Amino acid sequence: MSTEGELVSDSVATIVYLLMATAFLLLACWKASALRREPAPTLALMVANFVVAAAVYVIASPLGYTAVGSAFGQAWIPTLPIYVGILVNFGLVQLLTIIWTSPSQDPPHRVRHAVIGWSLLYTLAIAVMTVAFLHADLRGPAVPLKFNTEQPDEPPVLFFLGVFLTMLTCGTLHTWHRARRAKPDDERIAHALHWFGRSMAVTFGYVVCSAPAIVAASRGYHQLDAVGVFGSVFGVVGCIGICYAMSGAAVSVWLRERRDIRVLEPLWDLVVAGVDPDLELSKSARPSRLLNVRLNLHRRIIEILDGILKLRLWVTADAAGAVETMHSESLNDEALREKLGLAETGLTAQELEAAVTAAVLRHAVGRLQDARTRSTDASGPTPPSDALAYAMPGQDTAADEERPRLLRVARALELLLVQAALEPLQKVAPEAEPASRADAHSR
Repeated sequence: MSTEGELVSDSVATIVYLLMATAFLLLACWKASALRREPAPTLALMVANFVVAAAVYVIASPLGYTAVGSAFGQAWIPTLPIYVGILVNFGLVQLLTIIWTSPSQDPPHRVRHAVIGWSLLYTLAIAVMTVAFLHADLRGPAVPLKFNTEQPDEPPVLFFLGVFLTMLTCGTLHTWHRARRAKPDDERIAHALHWFGRSMAVTFGYVVCSAPAIVAASRGYHQLDAVGVFGSVFGVVGCIGICYAMSGAAVSVWLRERRDIRVLEPLWDLVVAGVDPDLELSKSARPSRLLNVRLNLHRRIIEILDGILKLRLWVTADAAGAVETMHSESLNDEALREKLGLAETGLTAQELEAAVTAAVLRHAVGRLQDARTRSTDASGPTPPSDALAYAMPGQDTAADEERPRLLRVARALELLLVQAALEPLQKVAPEAEPASRADAHSR
């Protein structure tokens, strides 16, 4: 019965570990695509970190551990790449922290020397650990999580574990100290460093649990073995925290960009599809909200701005005046305010500008489409005589403010205020065709 239980437990553990490895590989591919677009040392370190983490989880799974042990004819041999992988994993995080927390006024060579120094130290530690491990006389069946307390009576193993825990202690505490004191301006880096610090502090719990258990086991006392095994929980939690540190902010940005593409669709339909489909930069299907999301979002914004620019000849002050007048009246008319779904204080300045812009665009598109319906000229309708008499709201918006402005406009398209303000204008009889165009037809 116990054998069946162990098989079930190993099967479950293998599934969990392989799922973790798959998640790390997916994150590695994601970061690799970003690295291909924008080559940067920090992105390269992240990709390497995720790849190493995936390899560690594959080998550490009961299935992987058994397979590697059988392949090399030594049941305990998988422990070496696992422990080396753990050091490499946390070492890469430490290097990232050094790069991100170095003061901007520091000369580049100082950062470079710090990175090279720690890299050499980790390389030396891994080399020493490898030699010690290969010289150990490892006996008995392998139980992965119990290596620390099953084999420490072997001096080479005790030395191997001593080097491993020493480097892990130096790396985690150094990273925690630097991350805790850092105050970067970049929000994404601040997020990463915040979680680096927390994750390293948690990971140090592995050292706290493992060190006394190893010392006790080396002297023949195994009462603390369970404590040593429990220490692996801190390592797993720390690894997950590091994963979130490197991807959490990016995932949040990705989700916001996906949402923004969806929010902008009604505005795109109005000023691009409803004005000139040739403004679309790509004739492919609707932009993907899974791959190249940022590129697709920027493409949508450019197309919308081009559409608004093309509409400038059909813009009038009528819609703007109607929205501003109705909003002003609603502030003193509770019934009207409730009908329009407005708060007691009305719209903020930004919200009112967005509502005005939305109304102006809807009115301008209506005028253009009506003129196209009545036009008999193959080249399209002639702009009205009052073209360019009214300046479109938001023309002076800075480039980095265009996205939030357009999002406000897109959300304002369906405001009851905008719809109510446009109703009287939509009932007005279509404008007469410009005299110049009529004369041209008569001739």
